[in-house]
Amino acid sequence: MTVRTRFAPSPTGFLHIGGARTALFSWAYARKHAGSFILRIEDTDVARSTPEAVQAILDGMRWLGLDWDEGPFYQMQRMDRYKAVIGKLLNEGHAYHCYCSREELDALREQQMREGKKPRYDGRWRPEPGKVLPAIPADIPPVVRFKNPRAGNVVWNDLVKGEISIANEELDDLIIARADGTPTYNFCVVVDDWDMGITHVIRGDDHVNNTPRQINLLQALGATIPQYAHLSMILGDDGQKLSKRHGAVSVMQYHEDGYLPEAVLNYLARLGWSHGDDEIFTMSQFCEWFGFDHITPSAAQFNTEKLNWLNAHYIKQAELGHLAVDIAKRLADAGIQVSDRVDLQGVIALYRDRASTLNQIAGSIAYFYRKPNIEASLLEKYLTPEILPVLTALFEELKDIEWTREKLHEVIQRAVTQNALKFPKVAMPLRVMLTGSDQSPSIDAVMVLLGQEESLARMRSVLQVNV
Repeated sequence: MTVRTRFAPSPTGFLHIGGARTALFSWAYARKHAGSFILRIEDTDVARSTPEAVQAILDGMRWLGLDWDEGPFYQMQRMDRYKAVIGKLLNEGHAYHCYCSREELDALREQQMREGKKPRYDGRWRPEPGKVLPAIPADIPPVVRFKNPRAGNVVWNDLVKGEISIANEELDDLIIARADGTPTYNFCVVVDDWDMGITHVIRGDDHVNNTPRQINLLQALGATIPQYAHLSMILGDDGQKLSKRHGAVSVMQYHEDGYLPEAVLNYLARLGWSHGDDEIFTMSQFCEWFGFDHITPSAAQFNTEKLNWLNAHYIKQAELGHLAVDIAKRLADAGIQVSDRVDLQGVIALYRDRASTLNQIAGSIAYFYRKPNIEASLLEKYLTPEILPVLTALFEELKDIEWTREKLHEVIQRAVTQNALKFPKVAMPLRVMLTGSDQSPSIDAVMVLLGQEESLARMRSVLQVNV
């Protein structure tokens, strides 16, 4: 058997973290078994599906590097096929027309709730031997319902949750085509999985209740039943179901916030799955190791600190050239143009050990390419009357030296020693003048990258005002 998995999002919003994990697990299982990974866009909800949402899904998949082998297939382009299968089920007695009005169904529901019963369709239009059906009303277009088995159980061995059994008497006759003829979600999924030869359906456990209905439909069609694996939900840092209020839940939001796709993938892989104590691994290793026996059936909890730790690791390991291209775009988006005057890769190398996101790096290094606005409080704190003469003398000496890190350190240290000061007493005001902040890597390393001309110009502009 050739393994065939699928990821089938609805384009009613962005690709969220839960969907991305489902896509990752489906992709990894197909890659592990040299199978095929199919992308299917379930866009039958015409009112809510948008081209922008489709593009957001495709962008998210491409950013993560989850390449698909077939597709994307769009359900709205398969309407003729769905209608043909509905006709087949009607002809074979597995489906029937139901002429209940909305008012009838509402009244039935209210009555069942008053009687303490589970609301469900009562089968009044279901044909049975010897049963006399109501007269067909002239003014009500019918829906098509699937004739669900009345007896027995639907049993499947869920690859994550173990054996699950649902009594057929708990299931009513599912609508598979609306009154306007459009097929419903559960029906389209069944036909798609059948036509595309899907062998393993990996999806969130919010679909568990759909599975017995889909299995019964597949059996009525004489189709092979795929194996099912239902993944537990993802909880936020606070233990509640992950939602918009937890912040970045869109995959592309993580890109915008400065995360690397390698870090996001690595993190998603560990949400509910494990391989011993391994925390950091490549996607090729993940595909090799991946299996359902190491997926926990209990809910996984999102941990932003863990993601930040992973992202910091991948930033440290990334090629500087790759980071430079990305960070230059982030700076440009902030209105800061990178120039050849300052070596961007050198600047990133200086800062990447101090950051957990690319945005942090971009924000920290902006002063290399744009003269900083120095807060008056910093000038007051560090450029005291006692230190200004020392800085002025240092400025004069810096004009004529070889601009290397070693020589800069030597000159600064000499100013410290000659004036009987501690090193920060000179380095901190120097840092403020050059960077606009009292936090930076070693000031001599900063000055080398900033360059002699720009370093002296920034010192001059501050000292002229304050001396």
